[in-house]
This record gives sequence, structure tokens and C-alpha cells, in this order.
Amino acid sequence: MPSRDLTVVRIPLKRAKHHFGVASSRGQRSYNEDTNQAGTISVPAFAKRAPISLQRRPIQKPNEATSADSALGDPQVFYFGIFDGHGGTQCAEFLRDELHGYIEQASADFGLQSSLKTSRQETGRKDEDPERSEELFMKTEEEVKGEILVPEQDKHGVLKNPERKEPLKGVDPVSAKVDDIPKAVKLEKDLVEEYRQTVGGYFRRFNPEYFKLSEDKKESDSDESLVTVESVLMYAFLRADLDFISAQARKPDPDDPQANDRPVNNDEILGVPHKPPSGHGIGGLSRFKGGSTASVALISTPTPAPFWHPNAQSTLIVAHVGDTRILLCQTTTGLAQPLTSDHHPTTPTESRRLRRYAPAGSMVSADSFGEDRIAGLANSRAFGDMRSKRIGVSAEPEITRVEIGPAEYSFLVLMSDGISGTLSDQEIVDVVKEARTPEEGAKDVVNYATEVSHDGDNATCLVVRLGGWERRSEGGVGSLGTKEIRDKRRAEALDPRRGKQ
Repeated sequence: MPSRDLTVVRIPLKRAKHHFGVASSRGQRSYNEDTNQAGTISVPAFAKRAPISLQRRPIQKPNEATSADSALGDPQVFYFGIFDGHGGTQCAEFLRDELHGYIEQASADFGLQSSLKTSRQETGRKDEDPERSEELFMKTEEEVKGEILVPEQDKHGVLKNPERKEPLKGVDPVSAKVDDIPKAVKLEKDLVEEYRQTVGGYFRRFNPEYFKLSEDKKESDSDESLVTVESVLMYAFLRADLDFISAQARKPDPDDPQANDRPVNNDEILGVPHKPPSGHGIGGLSRFKGGSTASVALISTPTPAPFWHPNAQSTLIVAHVGDTRILLCQTTTGLAQPLTSDHHPTTPTESRRLRRYAPAGSMVSADSFGEDRIAGLANSRAFGDMRSKRIGVSAEPEITRVEIGPAEYSFLVLMSDGISGTLSDQEIVDVVKEARTPEEGAKDVVNYATEVSHDGDNATCLVVRLGGWERRSEGGVGSLGTKEIRDKRRAEALDPRRGKQ
């Protein structure tokens, strides 16, 4: 039974407008291909262990609410995801409904254990003063002025978004404890072999990051270093993608004029199909050739204090595929800090990756708007897109781990490219700063993006409150850094001559 000093409160996250907000618009498109997901996920905690002083002296005040424990006995792990479909909604809806289940299943299959359960010997580290870590020193306008990236007008008066800041470099993966390391390594090897046999092409020389496939183990590598939370996420993403494209390959192609002349079992793949953890079927009755991007964020705390508590520490892990985007807002500076980069075929990292399969380079060409595409796709990483898998359009996630200190960041923003392709990162966080709640912030971002957009793409935004929310406008210049440019954008959008230019 909870005591009077420890009240456990269950909050329906999707209706908790002071902690989380989501808004979506189809823009000028006939339907909305964006989907999203938010909730808790049944995986062991992966947060960095709290200092001993925090374990002995909880940071909650009397009668203050705490987050509930998960079924595994750890503080709950929160999950937020955004998915931008193309060619239809089947793949984006599959990820919305199933991807978190794949992560849970991979965690169970690997036998992942909590990072908070350690032996007595492991807890004998230097104690830390929690009170000292709570103090924030806000940066002044002069200190951040040169770092604010805002759109500028060219000589023709057209607003151009600035070059994007490099994504935050996260901390290195932390070795995870698992029940059976040989089993976990075998799961990785079996999945890679299944890709080689089923897809081939690029995947014949496939060696996913965070997987330990080599038989030659370095002397510095312990058995425990073979598995991390990152390798579990990599496995879950790749497993989900392979299941999706395999399910589509088993279905008739509605665009094939000779389909009626072929045997009924022409598209059959021998063996038992791998089903998603829910046990539901994948997709509709006919083959789906489109795909989806995906960006998910998982947040774990080392103590019962929720991640939005001003004194709480937490660990954030982001897994990202495509051009959906995730930002943090730094409390002391008020600056936007990206956690993801767009996976476009001509970016340096993607060019290097695609060179593993030489013909992929010859598949990159510019469309009528001058944008580079690979086999007609804007993104070189995506779920689905079964016709482009062999040339390297994979669902390998870019994974970033961030250790968040007390009130270090004010909020987290997840968005589709209907927003990030129109607005600069700093505009987005400044709009959220001016809102009273995360829910209002998400709506304001979507309304602003659709108001000033030239292409009318689907726009979806999720805003998640973090520990520095109450001080979100104190650092740097608050929300004033982009106010002038936002006013210009709105004035331009209202100009009746806009569509004639």
C-alpha cells in the first residue's frame, strides 16, 4: 500500500494535455498518411543508475505524485513515435500498431534485464550531491545570439531556411545484462541470414551496427558487451521491416496484367510466416508497395520520479529511420537541439552506406524539382518499399542515447516532414515556448506550418514535457529570436499575390 508520503497516480497520457500533446493535419492532401503513438512500453529500465544519495533520499516531496512501476518492477519506460507513410497508409499504420510490440518482444527474446538491478559491489561508487545538479545557469541574449539559426531572405525576397545544426552526439551504448548471451547473438545472426536469403542484394554484405556477428572477439570485449539496448532496437526495427515486406511478397500484385495467368501459389514463400507480436495479419488483401519513415523516443528514469519532474534525471534513446524529426529544447539557452538527421541518398553518411552495394549509386537521380532520389524515393532509409530493398533502402535505425540532467531540457518535439520541411528547428521550439501546455504547443506548430506551407504536405507534431518546462522561456532570448521571421512568414501567407508568383 502506498504511504501518505508516496502517492502513485496513473495518468491517461494521451489526455494529459499538461504533459503531452499531439496535433495532425492533412494539409492540402486528399488524406493523411501520418500516424503516431504514445504510451508506456513493457521493457526493463535502461536508465543510468541514480547516485546513492538519490536512492536513499527520494526527490519527491510529501504527498507528491510519482509514476507507477511497470509490470517488471521498474519505473515505467515511456514510448513516443511518429510515422510518415508514403504510397498509402498501410505501412505507417502497421508501425503505429506493432512497432512497440516488436521492441517488447525483442527485449524478451534477448532476455534483457533492468539496468537498475545491480549487485552490492557495483553500487559502491562515488556519491553525488543531487542538490548541486539542480541549479541551472541561464545564458544571456549576448551569449546565444550567434547560435540562433533563423531563416533569411535572399535577394528576391524569398525566405530560405538555414543550414541545419548537426544532431546531438549521444553517449556510447551501455552494455546490458541478458539471460542468455549466446541466444541473443544467435538471434542477430539468424536475422541477418534471413535477410540475405529473402532479400539479397545490399543485404548480402549486411553487418548492422550494434550487432556482434564476427567470430573473432577482441580481448577487450567481455561477453556482456555483446548486447546493448541499441542492439535490441536494431533487431526490432529490422525484424518488423522484414516481416512487413515478406507479408507483401506473399500477396498478389494488383498492377500485374499477367497475374491471372499465373498459379494461385505463385507468390508463396516456403516456410511459416513470421507474425507480429500481436498475432494480427499484416496489411490488406493485395500487395502494398509503399512504405513509411519512423522516429521513436524511449524515456527511462532511475527513480520513481516521472521524467517531467524538475529534479528528475532520465535516459532518452531515439531510434530514427527517414526524414521525420526529433528535437530537444535546451533550458539554459532556449536553443533547438536536433537528435536526428534526414536520411537522403546524397548526404555523406548515406552515400558511404549505399556504396556497400555499388549499383545503388547509379540509382540516385534528381527529380523535376532538383531533389535527389534513390529509385524514385526521397529517403534512403524506410520501412516497406519492397521494390527498393535490394539496393539498400533499409530500416536500419540511427540510434542516439542522451543522458538528461535535472531540468536540462524543457521539452521534446517529434514531427513529420510536413513541419520540418517548412519551418526551421528554432521556429518550432519558439512556437512551443509561447504555448501554455504541450497540447497547445503541438496545435500551434501544426497550425503555423500549414498556414505558411507552400506544398501543403501532411503535418503532425508531438510535444512532450520535460523537467525544464516551467523555465522554457528563460534561457537566451526566449521565443523572441524568431518572432520577426514568423511574422514575415504569416504576412507572406496572407498576401493574395502569393499564389501568382
